[in-house]
Amino acid sequence: MTNCKSFRFILVALMLACASSLLAANVDQLIKNFDGSQNIDNANAFFKELDKEQFTDQLMTFKAGISADTLRQQVWYWAAEWYYDKQQFELARDYGLKALPHCKTGNNRIVEGDCENLLGAIFIRLADYKNAAIHAKACYELDRRSGDPDMMSSSLNTLAKIYMGARQPKQAEGYILKAIENVKKANNPTRMAVIYGTANEIYHSLGEEQKAYDYAKLAYDINMRQGDKSSAAMRQVGMASALLWLKRYGEAQANLEQAIPQLRTDGNLPSLGIALNQMGGVMLQTKRPAEAAKYYREAADIFVKIKDYYNESHTRLGLYNALKDSDPKAAMAEMERYKALKDSIYSSETAESLGRANAELANDELLLENEEQRTSTRNAILIGVAVALALMAIGFLVWWVMRRRNKRQGAINEELSANINELREQYRQLHLDYNDAIQKNKGDDDSEDVSKADREFLEQAVNIINELIGDGRIDAATVAQRLNLSPYQFRQRLGTITGSTPQAFIQTIRMRRARHLLDHHAELNINEIARLCAYNDTPNFTRAFKNAFGITPSQYLGGATGRESID
Repeated sequence: MTNCKSFRFILVALMLACASSLLAANVDQLIKNFDGSQNIDNANAFFKELDKEQFTDQLMTFKAGISADTLRQQVWYWAAEWYYDKQQFELARDYGLKALPHCKTGNNRIVEGDCENLLGAIFIRLADYKNAAIHAKACYELDRRSGDPDMMSSSLNTLAKIYMGARQPKQAEGYILKAIENVKKANNPTRMAVIYGTANEIYHSLGEEQKAYDYAKLAYDINMRQGDKSSAAMRQVGMASALLWLKRYGEAQANLEQAIPQLRTDGNLPSLGIALNQMGGVMLQTKRPAEAAKYYREAADIFVKIKDYYNESHTRLGLYNALKDSDPKAAMAEMERYKALKDSIYSSETAESLGRANAELANDELLLENEEQRTSTRNAILIGVAVALALMAIGFLVWWVMRRRNKRQGAINEELSANINELREQYRQLHLDYNDAIQKNKGDDDSEDVSKADREFLEQAVNIINELIGDGRIDAATVAQRLNLSPYQFRQRLGTITGSTPQAFIQTIRMRRARHLLDHHAELNINEIARLCAYNDTPNFTRAFKNAFGITPSQYLGGATGRESID
């Protein structure tokens, strides 16, 4: 019976693996189809497949008349995101570079910054630190001009990682300290955890192991409060690394024993390889070389697969130490591999290029500051002229606006005069309280208080959503645009605060609006309520209401029983 169960388990696992491979192959083909014929149908087919996989928060659909640049920008950018997620970094790089020129054409710093940031991350994974620095620097300059501390902290963190990868931890420290300063201003806990994780790596490289442990622990505590077990496992690897050097081997092993199964489940190969390396180190320090060799071999297989030569070099050295007493010949082979890797990873050209990039960045910062000072002086001279011209224009503008407004008002006064006061009251009542929206989405009465910045962000988002619903149109991309964010940034920030996707958050507000209308406006029929909630047809509204509350709008209106079932 046990063998039968094992067979079933293996069969299910194989079926899931095959399904995943088929999906990836299908996405690959759809990307190739678009490359061959860059038309709307191929773009829509690609995004439909991403939506099936829930890779995007909502289905992105393009209509006739969209520019070719926008099509290429969106498809190639999301192709880069897809391949990066699948750890196919060469393909991710190729599509990111194809998308970048089209991201620049619309003069949209957010879209361009997203693409530059993605390319910086991709080149880090490819150990191409020269190009990583170029793209991360470009992203930082865009973010700095925006003045957004959250975005600045992200690009500074990427720069710190690049210099860490190039074995220049002292330069990396300068960037990470700036990143920490900015992320504290932004008060973004998720980003804070990521940046603390980078600080852990930097101080470990600098040999300041207590600082390294403290930053990893701060990041771990944030991730655990958020219920993010995957990220918490990565922080435990950072903690274990510091604990190993602090000779607290028991604590290091306990952290790794918790982290490794989670990393396996997540399929996080880079972090799993590092965790296995750390466990090998624990085994060596506690005189268990055979067990150390087992962990190091698995780590070596991972690093060869993902072409991470830096970490592979550490693994080969660990294998040498684990095997030197039991199998000297195999140990020497590992030592030769270690030497070859060590000599080839970092060339003097890479270090020199990064040194130039670092100097250029500092120089550009100085030039920008000087330009800002010159701009302030020019503005002081020009402001008087501008004010005078503005005062002259205001008189004409007010007259023109009032004339236009009065003309238009004459045509609609008759229609609105009977119910304008009622409409004002209705919209006042439908202005949702954002604290309720948070509670509805998080479902956690014991959650920590939301920061002032997050409350302001949510209040602004809810206001925009209500306005768009009132206009009869609502989608997450438009909400993101009104918030001056890219769809990706909107999804990330909203998810951090509420634990919800943009679509689910919008749907919550629409359903609360529907229930309010059913409760307080008996004169409205269901068709009218559907339109007021931005539904084009009643059946879709009815299905959405039933999905939200378990009963149809008609049943809800039918009496107390229906209402009590959703109270």
